[in-house]
Amino acid sequence: MSEPHASPLIPYVVTLGTAGGPRWWKDHSGTPRFGIATAVVVGETWYLVDCGQGAGRQANAAGLAMANLGGIFITHMHSDHTVDLPSLLLFGAFELKNTPRGPIPIVGPGDRGKLLPLSPRATSIPKPVAPNRPTPGVDGLVSGLLAAYATDCNDRIFDSLAVSPEDQFEAREIQLPEHLGFDPDTDVAPPMEPIEVFRDENVTVTAILVSHHPTAPAYAFRFETVGGSVTISGDTAPCANMVTLARGTDLLLHEAINLDVLAAQYSDAQMLQATMDHHRRAHTTAAEAGSIAAQAGVAHLALHHLVPSYSPPEAWAEARTTFDGPFSIPDDLEVISFGPGARAATARPSAHASGH
Repeated sequence: MSEPHASPLIPYVVTLGTAGGPRWWKDHSGTPRFGIATAVVVGETWYLVDCGQGAGRQANAAGLAMANLGGIFITHMHSDHTVDLPSLLLFGAFELKNTPRGPIPIVGPGDRGKLLPLSPRATSIPKPVAPNRPTPGVDGLVSGLLAAYATDCNDRIFDSLAVSPEDQFEAREIQLPEHLGFDPDTDVAPPMEPIEVFRDENVTVTAILVSHHPTAPAYAFRFETVGGSVTISGDTAPCANMVTLARGTDLLLHEAINLDVLAAQYSDAQMLQATMDHHRRAHTTAAEAGSIAAQAGVAHLALHHLVPSYSPPEAWAEARTTFDGPFSIPDDLEVISFGPGARAATARPSAHASGH
C-alpha cells in the first residue's frame, strides 16, 4: 500500500477493491482482488463509493474507522456494488455504538419503476424474484436487508441494548428532474448537467446518469473538495454524460472491461450470447476509458472495476493509446492523492502509477 500524503489538506482515495462482477476474482498473478469499493478521504473523514465484496474488511485494513464515515454512495443496484452493505449495516452498527453522531447517509438510485424487458435471446419467460417489488432502489435495499436480518438486529437491540441500524443509517434516493426524459428502458442517460446529491463541510458530491443499460438509473459521482476533485464512473458504456461530469477533474477512476478474455469463461452458449450482449452495450474498454479521459481533460486516469480482473496487464494498458496523461492500474488498498497539492508534492507526475 502506498503511503498517504503528508498534508491533511491533500485529499486522496484508497482503492479498497478493484474487481468488478459477481465473482470471487483474482488478478493475472493469482492474487485475490476484492470487489469494487473506493474510499474518498478528506482530512479525518472518508466517504465510501460502492460496497463490493470485502468493502468493510478492506476499510478496516486501511485504518478507516466507521466513526469517521461521512456517507455511502451507491452507483447502481448490481450485487457486485452492494453485496457488502449488510456487513456495514450490521457490523458497522457495533463499531458506531459509542459514537455520538447522526445517521450515516446512504445515497443512491431510486426504484427502477418497472421490471426490465426480457432478453430477445430468451426461450422461456422466467419468474421474477420478489414480484411485488422487483426493482427496489437503496431505500428498498436497506429496509429489505434489515428486515431479512431482523432476528439478529432485535436480539442485539433488546438483549444487548445496541442501537438500531435504522437509527445509524439513512437511505437517500437520488431524485431526478422530471424534465430530463429519463426512461429505464429507452433512454437511460439523457444529456444532462450534474445534480448535487450531497454536501457537508468537506465535500460537495454531484451525480450524473450513465449508460449501464438495462440497469437504470445508474450514476457516476464527482467529489469536489477544497483540495481537488475525483470522479468515479460506476459502470457505464461510453457516454457524453461521463465526459460532462469528469471535465477537468483531478482524478478519474473509470471502469474497464476486456471483452475478449471475458467471453472465454462461458461454456453455456445461451448465457454467453446474452451476457456478452449486455457487456458490449453497458461497459467500457480500456481504450475507450482513455478516450473519455482525454475528451474530459482529466489530470490523472486510473482504471478499476477490472473485468475480468485476471486479464493481462497489457490489456488495461491499451488506455495509453488514447490518453497520454498520468495513468494508473491500482491494486487493492492503493492510495492515490489528487488535486493541485498532490501534483506539487510529488516529483514525478505519475508517482502513484502501479507500473503493471
